[in-house]
Amino acid sequence: MPDTPPEFQDQADRFARAREAQAKAVLEDYVEMIGDLIAEFGEARVADIAARMGVAQPTATKAIARLKREGLATSRPYRGVFLTDEGARLADHVRARHRTVVELLIAVGVPADIAELDAEGIEHHVSARTLAAFGKYLAQKR
Repeated sequence: MPDTPPEFQDQADRFARAREAQAKAVLEDYVEMIGDLIAEFGEARVADIAARMGVAQPTATKAIARLKREGLATSRPYRGVFLTDEGARLADHVRARHRTVVELLIAVGVPADIAELDAEGIEHHVSARTLAAFGKYLAQKR
């Protein structure tokens, strides 16, 4: 791969950040879904994860293997998938970030159903600094 000319480096950096965020978004979606299923059923089965994520079971299995490699999940034979403490913290963080984005979108006039859909994409790409600004804005509106 050739070196990026200095005049294009900022753009290249933005695209690299977007690709990294997309890869992280998938991981975060799975952690959040597993957390939701555990809260609802006490465990998260691969079949339930796949169904809720709208993917085939082998796709879910591959994602779960990545979560396990990252130290975010564990599984037990003939049982479901469980989050590690780190995975549970990430799921809570992702859920809170999602809620903040939804609340902001609703506060600026987006209908709740559309805000939920749009937040799914936005939540993974928003920086901590921007998220803090969203929270500050929402606190002033309350």
